[in-house]
Amino acid sequence: MEPDEKFNADIELVSRIKAIPTILDVVCLTTGLGFAAVARVTEDSWIACGVRDTIEFGLQPGGELKLDTTICNDIRQTRKLVVIDNVVDDPEFCNHPTPAMYGFQSYISVPITLPDGTFFGTLCGIDAKPIRLNTPATIGMFTLYAEMIGFQLQAHLNLTASAAILLDERRTSELREQFIAVLGHDLRNPLAAIGGGVELIAKTPLNDRAAKIVPMVQSSIARMAGLIDNVMDFARGRLGTGLTLTRAKWDVASLIGQVVSELQSSQPDRLIQTELGLDGPVDCDGSRLSQLVSNLVANALTHGAAESPVHVTAIAKNGILVICVSNAGEQIPPAALERLFEPFERGAMKPSQQGLGLGLYIATQIAKAHGGALSADSTPEETRFVFRMPLT
Repeated sequence: MEPDEKFNADIELVSRIKAIPTILDVVCLTTGLGFAAVARVTEDSWIACGVRDTIEFGLQPGGELKLDTTICNDIRQTRKLVVIDNVVDDPEFCNHPTPAMYGFQSYISVPITLPDGTFFGTLCGIDAKPIRLNTPATIGMFTLYAEMIGFQLQAHLNLTASAAILLDERRTSELREQFIAVLGHDLRNPLAAIGGGVELIAKTPLNDRAAKIVPMVQSSIARMAGLIDNVMDFARGRLGTGLTLTRAKWDVASLIGQVVSELQSSQPDRLIQTELGLDGPVDCDGSRLSQLVSNLVANALTHGAAESPVHVTAIAKNGILVICVSNAGEQIPPAALERLFEPFERGAMKPSQQGLGLGLYIATQIAKAHGGALSADSTPEETRFVFRMPLT
């Protein structure tokens, strides 16, 4: 059946969580299940929003089952998981009509609940053969992933709601800033739990495909952690406390070289040229300054012309540290250039880009915390970002 139009938003919402296909792969590969799905379950509908199907069960995202024929309907009411290793041996479900109707012997379904307590649906899996699913490891894995999905759904819903609210200038500041501060803190605990769960999975014997998927999940976790850090830096900057610095004497040339080396290794097809004319250490927060340079160079790699190098220069002149990052490519329109360092603006100009559009805003906050400034200019030939900081 085709999904009701009112569920299109739920299907699209789930599709925006890039980790879900990997999660479904992992749960199937580690358990042996042939079908797994993220389902939206309401009081009158069951809609598949994300699917992995190797047993030709026949459902794709948007596919619908009659709610009263599913065990997920019971889970919606009880908010409790259901695990079946073998239907014929299960005293509660051996005579239940659902297994016979859909032809499965093993089954697991865990409720997906948003942090605000709203029931969204289930993370579920089935197979035509009996499978040992009722173990602490399997139940723990499904529970962790369901919690992660719930937090991600809430985050996307809140960000969407915040974006709508931000259109009204009278309510811009307080709602978004308080939300992001809470969001950043509340995401850390489940992310840590997920990371621990993946580490345990990585230590178990895995087939070749699973061994490739686990690093993908770990990479996604690292990216989520980076996004949370950006969100928290944004909150600190906007809530008035500002970014905190731990200043010491740092070899800035070496810091920039390390940042460039890391970004170059991640994009070996791109060329980054450096010219570092610095002698002696600089009094600064090395970690924050590295973050600033990393944000600028990563921005240049993302938005600059792929066939042209990114240039990074650093000099100390007349008591001023000057770091410049430039790239060839499409000129930034003057109207956009005026808003470039505002939060979320970069993502607004290129919606297809991943991330929250906070990198340049955070870079300006790092510059200000050092008593310096970050500026930008853009011509048809070159876009240039310049950080200036007094050395005394």
